[in-house]
Amino acid sequence: MEITRAEVCAAACADVWRDAGEVLAHAVGTIPAIGARLARLTTSPDLVLSDGEAYFVSEPPPLGRSAADGGSAVVESWVPYRRVFDIVGSGRRQSMMGASQIDRYGNQNISLIGDWRRPARQLIGVRGAPGNTANHRTDYWVARHSPKVFVEKVDVVCGVGNDRARAQRGQALRFHHLGVVVTNLAVLDYGQDGRLRIRSTHPGVTVDEVRQSTGFDLDATGATETRLPSEEELRLVREVIDPHGTRDREVPA
Repeated sequence: MEITRAEVCAAACADVWRDAGEVLAHAVGTIPAIGARLARLTTSPDLVLSDGEAYFVSEPPPLGRSAADGGSAVVESWVPYRRVFDIVGSGRRQSMMGASQIDRYGNQNISLIGDWRRPARQLIGVRGAPGNTANHRTDYWVARHSPKVFVEKVDVVCGVGNDRARAQRGQALRFHHLGVVVTNLAVLDYGQDGRLRIRSTHPGVTVDEVRQSTGFDLDATGATETRLPSEEELRLVREVIDPHGTRDREVPA
């Protein structure tokens, strides 16, 4: 059974929520959305899922379907937008966001590229990144691992990195917790010094390839190969969660 890179990435994202307990999964991107649904159906049965609109659901609908438009999911709760802020503030959420830029300490930028007074590219703004990194565990997903994303210094800090969190006096960032960065090439995590390092490379990818695609040095001590999804995980991804194969648009085979 041939396993695609997208399916390896989806399983790696699912591991982010392994045994997470009863927290709301916030997933930005196709692969993270598949990962959250996969975790709910396998290793994290208490994970709380949204249909992407205004409902918590007991079973994840296939990608592209919501409880409101006739999806098969059973609605557990109505969740108006204002309630999400209460959930974030109480730390009962775990987020996997994207990153337009990320540096060696995990500072993340999704706001703009260039000088903030006259940016070369205007992006989506800081959005909820500061609140996420202040209140609960935050992981990142990067669909195209490159030196343009992994940079020495981000142009704007949206998500707070480990260096800034450790330098912060007081209790404002006492719940700061950066988990991992999953990319189309590898899984990165953070060492004791708060810097990104290579945890594993995906099958067929070398450590040198990951380093060449990164704008700063990465420690690869102890790096392994990213695990392959099991047969049951593949069945769930291919038949239940993403039967139309949208995953391959984000991470081409």
